[in-house]
Amino acid sequence: MSPSFSVVLATMLVVATTAGACIAGVELSLELSLSSYLLSCPSTCLQHGSDPNIAEQQIVKDVTQAAVQRNPALAPKLLKLHFHDCFVRGCDGSILLDSTARNKAEKDAWPNLTLGGSEIIDEIKTKLEERCPRVVSCADIIALAARDAVSFLYGSDSLWPVSTGRKDGRVLKAEEALANLPLPFSDFATLLRRFQSKGLDVIDLVALSGAHTIGVSHCESFAARLYDFTGKGDTDPSLDKRYAEILRTKCPPKFNNGVTVEMDPSCSLSFDSHYYQVVEQHMGLFRSDAALLEDSTSAWLVDFM
Repeated sequence: MSPSFSVVLATMLVVATTAGACIAGVELSLELSLSSYLLSCPSTCLQHGSDPNIAEQQIVKDVTQAAVQRNPALAPKLLKLHFHDCFVRGCDGSILLDSTARNKAEKDAWPNLTLGGSEIIDEIKTKLEERCPRVVSCADIIALAARDAVSFLYGSDSLWPVSTGRKDGRVLKAEEALANLPLPFSDFATLLRRFQSKGLDVIDLVALSGAHTIGVSHCESFAARLYDFTGKGDTDPSLDKRYAEILRTKCPPKFNNGVTVEMDPSCSLSFDSHYYQVVEQHMGLFRSDAALLEDSTSAWLVDFM
């Protein structure tokens, strides 16, 4: 990983907001801190003399890294879970809420139907409840687990610091996922508007797109680039022709919705800057990847990374 990529990506992933009330009754400060559990975690819940912040983060790290060691594909899933949580009402854990008879939850909106990793969050929450009941929010667990999963994949103890103190949200609004999340078929102008609505800029957009260096995608997220880009049965002209042929073999016209393709060709489990090389070679999987070359500033940043 280039120094520029690691520094910028780490900086962007520290960005977080809080929103909503608390699912588990967790009442923490609205201010995020690296020591938010020093006063809120009862001493009886901790081993004698231990730092509550270290204790709770160690539990998250142990469970997460054990899971990723068993299944490396969980790392990109946990990172995506965190990103999708944060882009709707802030990093409030609402991505975990189930739909009710009256309201459809975020997790059931189209962009979130392929999300995974929630079972790891549940496992961590169970262990933390045994130690410190109703203290550590699911929102904090998601943020910590994303960091620890990617750090393990990268071979580092910690790629970026994660402050804690988020509250868990209760609001169920599936339509907000579609209205807020950057979508894989978005052009540059649409992507930038959605990032700017969160107080983020073009640097954030390019840096966070780099998360596509790990993980896979289902064919439906990019099939239009192969078979019907402008509604006339054509292929996206910005897509490398040889790469388009490879994608067509993996995702034929009548593809199986369960088929997945690496977002970073042949490099989907290595957290590095290779994604940006792929984008420059016109082999970005999504329309949103190719869109980074549409703007002079974002194109320069892609080259810089």
